[in-house]
Amino acid sequence: MVEREALKLNGFLGIILILLLFGLSVFLVLNLSFISAIIFFLLALILCTGLVIVQPNECRALTFFGRYIGSMRSNGMWLAIPITGHKKISLRVRNFNSKMLKVNDVQGNPIEIAAVVVFKVVDSARALFDVDDYEKFVEIQSETALRHVATRYPYDIVEGEGYSLRGNADEVAGELARELQERLALAGVEVLEARLTHLAYATEIASAMLQRQQASAILAARQIIVEGAVGMAQMALAQLENAGTLELDDERKMAMINNLLVAIVSDRAAQPVINTGSLY
Repeated sequence: MVEREALKLNGFLGIILILLLFGLSVFLVLNLSFISAIIFFLLALILCTGLVIVQPNECRALTFFGRYIGSMRSNGMWLAIPITGHKKISLRVRNFNSKMLKVNDVQGNPIEIAAVVVFKVVDSARALFDVDDYEKFVEIQSETALRHVATRYPYDIVEGEGYSLRGNADEVAGELARELQERLALAGVEVLEARLTHLAYATEIASAMLQRQQASAILAARQIIVEGAVGMAQMALAQLENAGTLELDDERKMAMINNLLVAIVSDRAAQPVINTGSLY
């Protein structure tokens, strides 16, 4: 069902018309025309049922004996078709905070995830008549889409390339918003934004994952330190050879490189042993 504009008349003109009918009925009573007076009086009462006040960012869906006849979005007072049912629906922008869900990522690791969805109603007919309760529909579909998106990505990427929930929050949020829009279009709802508000490993594996992250960080730091140490050792040997002040055989070069690497790479400060004798 698609929303359409309902037939309506300016409410102030409608009040004037109703007052004229009431006045005409009184005039007919004074002239002893009771049947005509009753007819105009009842007609005025029926027109009173068509007066509708629409607040800003609000919509009224009208039904006439169970049939949808249109919606009224323009704020103000209006005179609609009499004897119609009025269903009010808000067009304001709203937030929905999902519950914290426990799901498995694409690698099977249990994670905790939650999101906030910003949405508004853009089609009152679909929101009221195509789903039973559009707010409950938004809640259930948001959690379903969040679960589906979370199972398609790993929590984090240790090696290799690709998207992850922690490292690509904007891309994941964009995909979540697109999937939500596809699901909620049936209810006449437009998704303005979707963002992750909570992301963490589940408590049963949090400590193990923290140790793995620490080990990865230490390994990466060690790799940088070793590369720097090798470069410094090569630079030291090259400068000594270029200066021509000291000639070392291969065995002495290896010993010097070993000492430099140990001094640079070691976690603790090196304590050198000074040789006061001859070189050989």
